[in-house]
Amino acid sequence: MSHDIFTETVSDRNQLSVPPSEQDHLQGSLNAKVVLVEYGDYQCPQCGKLHALIQTIQNHLNAAGSKQNNLCYIFRHFPQPQIHPYAQKAAAAAEAAAAQEQFWQMHKVLLQHQLALSDGHLAEYAHNLGLDVTQFVRDIVRKVYADSISRDVTSGKHSGVLSTPALFINGVRYRNALELEPLLAAIAKSNNSP
Repeated sequence: MSHDIFTETVSDRNQLSVPPSEQDHLQGSLNAKVVLVEYGDYQCPQCGKLHALIQTIQNHLNAAGSKQNNLCYIFRHFPQPQIHPYAQKAAAAAEAAAAQEQFWQMHKVLLQHQLALSDGHLAEYAHNLGLDVTQFVRDIVRKVYADSISRDVTSGKHSGVLSTPALFINGVRYRNALELEPLLAAIAKSNNSP
């Protein structure tokens, strides 16, 4: 019974427990009016859809004449290996690519190829991105980034994340529909807040 109480308490949390920092993978500036933090899993179908949605939002804001510094997007890992067996290794692949300055390129590839995340596929993606494949594979095999991924998961759990995708806008959990109009409205509301 105490487990149920713990689950209710955790899932009711609405605040980001670890503030955004330069250690995060980010697009935009931490000084942006709106900081959007996603906890995601590369094998989660909804995360793939959200990726496309976030790209649309970024393009929309840029096309609308908004300055790039109005939105900062941060991705944090929250692999769920109990339901997505390739998620942990995909997160490690993103980190191994980040070590070679290619996080966002690998991030995009992984989310566009969610049904092809085996070791061979990951090595192929690294090759296609021009990475040092030997170093990339070595980093994954040696679990060089396990602690970093684990820190993201822990911060997510402390923020009440139980599943993916989970979004926070300016540190507050976004719980409405993961659709263009409601998400844009929430971003616009946060953008206009003092």
